[in-house]
Amino acid sequence: MFSAIARVFQTPDLRRKIWFTIGIIAIYRIGAFIPAPGVSYQGVQQCLVQNDQTGGLYNFVNMFSGGAMLQVSLFALGIMPYITAAIIVQLLRVVIPRFEALQREGAQGQAKLTQYTRYLTLALGTLNATVLVTMARSGALLNCEPGQIIPDDSLAVILLLILVLTTGVAMIMWLGEQITERGVGNGMSILIFVAIAAGFPGSMQQIFLEQGWRTFTIVCIIGLCLIAAIVFVEQSQRRVPVQYAKKQVGRRTVGGTSTYIPIKVNMAGVIPVIFASSILMLPSVAMQFSEGQTGEPGFFTDLLQRYFLSGTHPVYMATFFLMTIGFTYFYVTITFNPNEVAENMRKYGGFIPGIRAGKPTESYLAYVISRITFPGALYLGFIAMIPLVAFVLIGANQDFPFGGTSILIMVGVGLTTVKQINAQMEQRNYEGLLR
Repeated sequence: MFSAIARVFQTPDLRRKIWFTIGIIAIYRIGAFIPAPGVSYQGVQQCLVQNDQTGGLYNFVNMFSGGAMLQVSLFALGIMPYITAAIIVQLLRVVIPRFEALQREGAQGQAKLTQYTRYLTLALGTLNATVLVTMARSGALLNCEPGQIIPDDSLAVILLLILVLTTGVAMIMWLGEQITERGVGNGMSILIFVAIAAGFPGSMQQIFLEQGWRTFTIVCIIGLCLIAAIVFVEQSQRRVPVQYAKKQVGRRTVGGTSTYIPIKVNMAGVIPVIFASSILMLPSVAMQFSEGQTGEPGFFTDLLQRYFLSGTHPVYMATFFLMTIGFTYFYVTITFNPNEVAENMRKYGGFIPGIRAGKPTESYLAYVISRITFPGALYLGFIAMIPLVAFVLIGANQDFPFGGTSILIMVGVGLTTVKQINAQMEQRNYEGLLR
């Protein structure tokens, strides 16, 4: 392993890309600790110390910002606006024919979709910044006194703070694109990986201090087993064989090759878990904004407090599990079109052995997708439940490091980045890599 790492840094071009990526990551992490203008750093720290449940329902968003959100720093909004915008643009391909046409135009159409994603990211960033500043101003963000986080709540300071937070979103988006163009791996994925990994040492230290070394050891063993299981499932795929008929083009015979369609067990990635978590956060957000209202809570409010706000009630767990499975089927349905795949195969003379081209091929692919998606959906559901189960069984906090979206994203990004580095090494040091 160490010799392979040494060969990576012995390649000048690859070494420059890695150092460039590390430099961008350093800038990203520095911005996560610089307080935004108008924010009292001392007030924020006092609020964090006074409230043990730091942020509570905001832990999910705070995880994607690398802890910057609850610090109200320059990069407080993190990468979440871009993730949301990218998901929305991808889903709109099913609704808006123009987006579907752009997707089929290749690189030029993809560039146009990327531009739309940037515009939507800025719009969502402005909206999120407004909500964050409003909650910080009222003290609802960290359950502290009004004016403790933002002492001067004049209009000029509020507008400046919203502008700076929105600019921070644009800056993060630009940093990610720079990594993609001049660094190693997908820039946005790398930044998400860094933001999540930044919270691991603190979470592990908290488990060790509060639960002792036995629970800490159990968590480490569970984490290693989970990583091995996730790597196995993420690499698993169903290979549907495809053969192409021979064609006579001039004096040459082309075609006659055999290949396969790789259908991953987890085709949806981590997006269904993000969907389910975001929707289940809405009741908590609604309760947070209605805390200042007087009067007895109604039936609906009492229902939310009893079953959904704790995050560990069996009703909440069952709802989370079923929503994850449902969103997995939904996302796979809109991202993999058996009709389009069957049509492309027919156009280029391809066929699945034993299956007629056209409608039978489409039906067969839909059947295979349905069978593969079921274990993939169960896998995502069980992974998403791990932090909640850990909180109940071993008493670990809900920010359990080895579970849910965090471990899925980290392992997925790690595998993809390693594959890209390995591909670049094969291009430059082919003989050295095979020693």
